[in-house]
Amino acid sequence: MSLVRATLSRVLVSALGVCAAFFLTTWDTDTRAHAQAKPAARASVANFITGEGLPNPTPKITQNWGELPAGRTWGTSAGIDIDPKDGHVWAYERCGAGTAGGGPVDCDNNPVDPVFKFDRKTGAVLANIGKGVMVTPHGIYVDKDGNVWIADFANNKEGTKGQQVHKFSPKGDKLLSLGIAGKPGNADGQFNQPNDVVTGPDGSIYVSDGHDAQGMTTAAAIAEGLKRGATSRISKFTPDGKFVKSWGKIGVLHGEFRTPHAMMFDAKGRLWVADRGNHRLEIFDQDGKYLESRYSYGRISGFFIKNNVVYAIDSESSPLNHPNWRNGVRIGPLDEDRITGFVGPFEREDRVYQGAAGEGVAVDAEGNIYAAEGPNSIRQAGGAFTKYSVK
Repeated sequence: MSLVRATLSRVLVSALGVCAAFFLTTWDTDTRAHAQAKPAARASVANFITGEGLPNPTPKITQNWGELPAGRTWGTSAGIDIDPKDGHVWAYERCGAGTAGGGPVDCDNNPVDPVFKFDRKTGAVLANIGKGVMVTPHGIYVDKDGNVWIADFANNKEGTKGQQVHKFSPKGDKLLSLGIAGKPGNADGQFNQPNDVVTGPDGSIYVSDGHDAQGMTTAAAIAEGLKRGATSRISKFTPDGKFVKSWGKIGVLHGEFRTPHAMMFDAKGRLWVADRGNHRLEIFDQDGKYLESRYSYGRISGFFIKNNVVYAIDSESSPLNHPNWRNGVRIGPLDEDRITGFVGPFEREDRVYQGAAGEGVAVDAEGNIYAAEGPNSIRQAGGAFTKYSVK
């Protein structure tokens, strides 16, 4: 009953917030620069659902950020990270593919280097790696030693590649692979659509897998997904890749997920998980014990923690799956479930009012925000990456 009461309370608060914003805010109906929503006119009440009345700390927009080698076309992305050793930006694009699952071009039949290291100031390419290794890169993570980890969440038609996690040296040498190449499954150490990868304070490896559950919106759909072996879980491995344990399944209770889409550790050593289908951030200790949740960040695709501040990007809220919630980057304090800033979306005609934003997000030492544009936003953004600058 306590969980039900808490849920009802959150719904009531959200509803009151929407009503308050509707009656008390003023709207800016001027033409949007760069096809992006301008910050709203000064509002009487800040609204974390719409972003109205919340400050935007990074008002300067650079679309189509980052260089692309001659002859190549930007594909979609969902992952971007900051190198902890030098502060530059690592990201990937899907080898020209306009969708998340391949499409007319993907990294299996268009073998170019999909992973880039960009100069954070100029966008110049400093490194380009990963050719011939993966099918559809999904998550990216740079560890404290500068090694680059990629989650490859789809398999090729031949069943010889994909459904793995790969570790590369900063120069692009493959150091480790987890999972069984081209073979999705739910056995220990096997993946079924790996979404993201991170390492813990002791070097342990954590992989989130299971992408389909975000669309399971009824109890019957969840039961069917569990029956056919679909996953939504976190798997833990030793630093050298030996399987330790998994936790989580498709569901709505704490410790269950409907697409654990992104992960990150905070400075306290807690593992944060973006549970996209359940519209929340779930927080665990390093052994998978549930600690607490955050509910103010929308339908989260990616997030980044910097200086005890959470930056979470919502690319998926739409009129059908999360009405009224505006896409964009919500910003809030680490230890409170509240929003203090908002970076708004690009406008998109078929997402009236809610707009379109990227899937991955990262923040550099100066507070500039970088977004990795996914299938819902790459056309509006004009490229795979967008930079939102402090000045």
